[in-house]
Amino acid sequence: MIAAHADWSIDPRKRWVSIARRRRKPRGGVEWRAEAPRPVGDPAVLTAGLLAEGVALAFGLDLPLGLPRGFCAGRREADFPDFLRGLVARPDFFLVSPTLETVSPERPFYPSRGVKGMTRLAHAAALGLEDASALSRLCDRATMERPAGAPVFWTLGANQTGKGAIGAWRDWLAPALAGGAPLALWPFQGGLHALLAPGRAVLAEVYPAEAMRHLGVTLPGSKRLPSARRAAEGALGAAMARLGVRPSAALKQAMAAGFGMDAAGEDRFDSQLGLLCLIAVLEGARPDFIPDDPWVRRWEGWVLGQTALPRPGPGGTPAAG
Repeated sequence: MIAAHADWSIDPRKRWVSIARRRRKPRGGVEWRAEAPRPVGDPAVLTAGLLAEGVALAFGLDLPLGLPRGFCAGRREADFPDFLRGLVARPDFFLVSPTLETVSPERPFYPSRGVKGMTRLAHAAALGLEDASALSRLCDRATMERPAGAPVFWTLGANQTGKGAIGAWRDWLAPALAGGAPLALWPFQGGLHALLAPGRAVLAEVYPAEAMRHLGVTLPGSKRLPSARRAAEGALGAAMARLGVRPSAALKQAMAAGFGMDAAGEDRFDSQLGLLCLIAVLEGARPDFIPDDPWVRRWEGWVLGQTALPRPGPGGTPAAG
């Protein structure tokens, strides 16, 4: 089996992937051999190359795989993979609106630049949603373990995921699915282990901030600081030992160096966190948990390894069903 996790960005130079291969040891048992992070390059080429090895591929992605339920209510598509497949015929969907006047369900991403007085409430209203919280999926909401993630369609600021979604959906996933590529999307098409098969890549959303908590990794400062990432070497090594992951010499060097002094160091660090989170679920150290909620299973998706549900807010959590 192969596990891979890509830290994603709209900028291809900030897309890094960490890869590990699960193999049987000569004297019995199994272990994972993990490599140092490397650039993703063309994701379709990367995926095809890994699939050519003839074993099952679990591929984690640090980007949204799913849509908020309020946005999907009444749509004619069966589920999110079906919706994604159809986007090849709707290129305007990916145009980011500079003002609310052009925001609509057919062009939901906003804003392309800062505008005085803009709010997420106004963005939600332009999409026909009842309040700002409706922009978020269940898995985007704050839990007792971590703060909220960004709404799928928001494209401004450091805490945004919309640009990454555009880059992956438009340039890779939509055309790949429309073209019949051997991709399966967790959790829409089933559980992770059930989907794994030689010749198929199973894609799952992984959130490095969530993964860091699962792995017991804490930082003495911002992950943007090489010194903070260097301080995590021991915790990363301990997590690898628990999971049966053997790092390559190059990966050991990268960990000791805090994954580099350049701006992409945090991306390489995140790719390694995501890989270990993925392996934890594959090995049963974390459950393959999916809420018993048809909206999550058909449209919203979920974060791999997450078991905490959103903490109650002023409006409560969305109703299941």
